[in-house]
Amino acid sequence: MKKIHFIISFFVLTILMGCASDNSDIDLDGIASPENISALTTVTQDNSGKVTFLPKGEGATQYKVDFGDGSAVSEYISPGATVTHAYTEGVYTAKIIAMGLNGETTEANQQVVVSFKAPENLIVVVTNDLSVSKKVTVKASADYALFYDVYFGEAGKPDPISANNGESVSYTYQNAGVYTVRVVSKSAAIATTEYTTEVTAKLVLNPTSAAPTPPNRQAGDVISIYGSKYNNVAGINYFPDWGQAGQGSSWTEFDLNGDKMLNYIKLSYQGIALADGTSIDVSGMEYLHMDVWTADLQKIETSLINVGPSEKPVTKDLTANQWTSIDIPISAFTSQGLSVDKIFQLKLVGTPWAGGTVFIDNIYFYKTAAQSVQLPLDFESASLTYAWGGFGDAGFGPIPVSVVVNPDKTGANTSNKVVKIEKTSGAQVWAGASLNLENTIDFTKGTTVKVNVWSPKVGADILYKMEVSTSPKDGNGNPTVFFEAHATTTTANAWQVLTFDLTTAPNFSTANKYDRVILFPDFGQMGTGSIYYFDDIKQSN
Repeated sequence: MKKIHFIISFFVLTILMGCASDNSDIDLDGIASPENISALTTVTQDNSGKVTFLPKGEGATQYKVDFGDGSAVSEYISPGATVTHAYTEGVYTAKIIAMGLNGETTEANQQVVVSFKAPENLIVVVTNDLSVSKKVTVKASADYALFYDVYFGEAGKPDPISANNGESVSYTYQNAGVYTVRVVSKSAAIATTEYTTEVTAKLVLNPTSAAPTPPNRQAGDVISIYGSKYNNVAGINYFPDWGQAGQGSSWTEFDLNGDKMLNYIKLSYQGIALADGTSIDVSGMEYLHMDVWTADLQKIETSLINVGPSEKPVTKDLTANQWTSIDIPISAFTSQGLSVDKIFQLKLVGTPWAGGTVFIDNIYFYKTAAQSVQLPLDFESASLTYAWGGFGDAGFGPIPVSVVVNPDKTGANTSNKVVKIEKTSGAQVWAGASLNLENTIDFTKGTTVKVNVWSPKVGADILYKMEVSTSPKDGNGNPTVFFEAHATTTTANAWQVLTFDLTTAPNFSTANKYDRVILFPDFGQMGTGSIYYFDDIKQSN
């Protein structure tokens, strides 16, 4: 272990190390080396060749610059400081050397073009950010140039922002509108080259990312009105209008790369109505949930309407340009005297009235589960549904998976219910079954998982995998945050407990919110029609 033993003042120690001891042994092994090292290089426009380096990076406490022309390397400089060096005309490869707190260094090469010709063939590309309102990015490049200045043209912001030639620089305006952007490309020559254009700083008026994915729940713990996670109540009208077209209000279903959501435009009041003559009883639920995105509404008022009709509102603040997840206690409605046993409509009102647009996803009522599908799993509950899904048969469809009566109540497992996975003849080497958990795994309970396994053969590789189901997907649609652990059966036609040490699995991290269990029987081998049983999936220390 690498350590530095030193005496340091209480004040500095508190800031740097979060420790109140005056005599400290600091373990530096866990400190990462500096990253993303570069330097802004500027040059004076006087034919002197004086180039100034402003090193940048993450985790660096000091920098040196090897100028790349055979001269001596600079002394160390602090973050935010600069160093200047005079070059003769030419193209050089400088080296930025960044040192971290633990003495580890990271190097990055930086091309330095020193030319006494004015920049030529200036090309400027201006783009609007698709996800951040009023954000504009400029990228400029020119022959013989070392860097460029951008004047973004907003009142009260006269100073330019500099960037290396060929790199990008971004700016977020305070207000949407049209601005004059001036780009000044510079070399070591006295003359500069300029480009001026008008740009429009635009509001982003729709979400560019999906709403948060709701958690897994048992069917009896949720009543879904809209969304793709749960089964929605049938026959719902998401745009009864109620005469609001005269306010300019309208509706559509917005499709964000296949993810659909409700879109109420110029929201005065709009609503959602169940099929004629139908209603839902939400008195057994605890909350109404919805995810709302807006660029211009300050508040949304939500009313439940019970048969009568009788309605009561609850108002929630919204945060512009991001998803606001709203959970309204059902008691917030019932405390106003509203019965919620026959809800047939929901009403939505915007603030300001008819002055903004909302996108809404994941509208559902829910309650806290009395029991949940979570580790440990023993499959004995009569009230829970263990929705295992098989995959990987010969045609890439599902292989048979079910919760069944234990066929062999002897030895290591005398419980009543177990999971049966049939690896059908010709099934893929990666055939298996998965189960979504309703609560993510809590690693304070242990980083070892034990599984009771009944295998028809000795030497079967049992692969235990967990995924974060909401993580970004790979090219095959599988979550990219996961770990895999292996164990091998040593007994045939009998129960045995296999142990999986998760800390030895590549990519495993206790910081990840794993919410899916996947079992692969006889991994790596084609299916032969064999049947495997699993039970008692639990953690241990």
